[in-house]
Amino acid sequence: MSNDFGSYPGDASRSPGYGGPQQPYGQQQYGQQPPSYGYAPPGYGAPQGPPPPTGKIKPGIGWIVGVWLLALVSIIVGIGGFAGGLVGAVTDAAPTQTFAPGEAKTVTIDPADKPAIYVATGGPTQFECTLKGGTGTPRLQKPDIQQTVAGSDGVTWEMGLRVGVDQAGDYQVQCSADPAEGTRFGVGKELAADSLVGGVVALFVIPGVGILLAIVVTIVVLVKRSNARKRRAAAVPVGQWGQPGPYGG
Repeated sequence: MSNDFGSYPGDASRSPGYGGPQQPYGQQQYGQQPPSYGYAPPGYGAPQGPPPPTGKIKPGIGWIVGVWLLALVSIIVGIGGFAGGLVGAVTDAAPTQTFAPGEAKTVTIDPADKPAIYVATGGPTQFECTLKGGTGTPRLQKPDIQQTVAGSDGVTWEMGLRVGVDQAGDYQVQCSADPAEGTRFGVGKELAADSLVGGVVALFVIPGVGILLAIVVTIVVLVKRSNARKRRAAAVPVGQWGQPGPYGG
């Protein structure tokens, strides 16, 4: 006997419950895509480009170090040139022909050399000199300032009289001294200011050029390095390399 209550045609193939087979909550069928909520994960769609520039900033600091070392060398050369010029001028002015008190000495004198009579003594000395020969009247004058030079033999000479002649030639010079013992005379050249020009130029011009060059190169290098840093910073666009992209992209 069949029971007609609760039985409908076609219900024999269905399992108990309502509707078709149910998928467990939270699971997805194979091949289905996750739901889209209208935005992308962080970094999705970010612009990709060349990596930011790397390496050392040019020109390097070595330029500044090198140019200041060059300036230091120029200072040393300037001081050496001044010292050498001064020593050369002093040595050139020292007497090359010497004589004792009371001795008559014939010497060659040229007015272009600015000749002078020098005295070497161990203490205060009173002396007189006479000059004869040549044309015109030779003149002997006391110097306005005291000048002392050192000869190649280490003797210190003090300029005693300036010599004035009209033309170059051989002249006879004779001097007396009190005390005479330990006193020597000699004819040399006046240590004029123009003889020191070369040393002064070396002392100021050479170091000045070196220092000025160092300052200019330092400024140029620092400016170029600053510009290079700015160009490097501008070469990396905003949003590149790890910056989040736009939502929905």
